[in-house]
Amino acid sequence: MSKLVVMGAGAWGTTFAKVLADGGNDVMIWARREDVADEINKSHRNGDYLPGIRLPHNLTASTDPAEVLAGADQVYLAVPSQALRENLEVWGSHVPEEAILVSLMKGVEKDTGLRMSEVLRELLKVHEDQIVVVSGPNLSLEIASGEPAASVAACSNLDNAREVATVASNEYFTTFTNKDVVGTEFGGILKNLIAVAIGIVNGVGYGQNTKASIMTRGLAEISRFAVAYGAKKKTMVGLAGMGDLIATSESPLSRNFKAGEMLGKGYTLREVSKRLSQTAEGLSSVAPILALAAAKGINMPIVEQVKLVMDGEMNPRDIAPHLTHETDEPQGE
Repeated sequence: MSKLVVMGAGAWGTTFAKVLADGGNDVMIWARREDVADEINKSHRNGDYLPGIRLPHNLTASTDPAEVLAGADQVYLAVPSQALRENLEVWGSHVPEEAILVSLMKGVEKDTGLRMSEVLRELLKVHEDQIVVVSGPNLSLEIASGEPAASVAACSNLDNAREVATVASNEYFTTFTNKDVVGTEFGGILKNLIAVAIGIVNGVGYGQNTKASIMTRGLAEISRFAVAYGAKKKTMVGLAGMGDLIATSESPLSRNFKAGEMLGKGYTLREVSKRLSQTAEGLSSVAPILALAAAKGINMPIVEQVKLVMDGEMNPRDIAPHLTHETDEPQGE
């Protein structure tokens, strides 16, 4: 039987470890904190991140990355995107050379603009065929509760994507496959930015018309960006694009929506960051995504408005689709 490990015991890392374990696999998870590892091993819970959820007995934890990674066949990475490089510099040398690396992360690195799969390739010196990206409409607590859901595993080597999909599927969770790594990865990143925008207008008090307009125009906006960087357009209207956008855009379980909602209510970015109990990847991705957009000459008016609100340079009440300066509805978007 393959050894499956998850690096990161936050909400999504623990949830995905549970998905794997509920599929009949023995899973070991690396936790940064000793108290979290102890709670998982002794009480089969992770109350700080998944309150009320009981974890399966075939899911164990350790704070020793060398122990967790030893002999691993599949390594699932679920640390905050801005901390990936730092983590790899600490325990990356313990990652087995032939292991399939699975990114569960949704963000771009602030200083470099690199996607997480690109950071993995750079630091671990692995071929792109070894890296699988998993993304989709996946709110942790709902999936941990066993509510039916689906995701996509993307890899340039479809056989590796299928290996991941096989172990990452069970009676309540289905993982599909494709070869569009860029589209699948950017879908998970970009939808967070639109979710922040929708949270902002919700915090202001605007209704469904405004939110639906931003969601629809936002999907067109992020699709233009992703396609410009090599994604397939159909990926952006699938689980990793539109599906993830719908799930994230209005759920109180979405950290990005909650962050936007607080901005809409008048909190500063610093206050929002202090009040959030977990990382909202969309906040840290806005600036690098806009830099990547500028490099390709891509217009992203909604994301630009989000940045203005984050920087305190725009009244949240002014963020709306009618201010995007686009008068034509693009065909085929």
